Amino acid sequence: MLVFSRKENEWICIGDNIRIYVVGIRGDKVRLGIEAPKEIPVHRHEVVERIAAAARASNPDVSD
Repeated sequence: MLVFSRKENEWICIGDNIRIYVVGIRGDKVRLGIEAPKEIPVHRHEVVERIAAAARASNPDVSD
């Protein structure tokens, strides 16, 4: 895992076409803005877990 330190209004790049901005910092929460091509899905961790669970439920014969 690569770990960055960024301040508010700073950003990092992933490849040539994904940028992650630090939009704001309030207490223990960081707000991020993400620019990515439409064909690249961007989800929070809990949403990814729900998508995977739904896929497993719809096809229980397939393992991860």
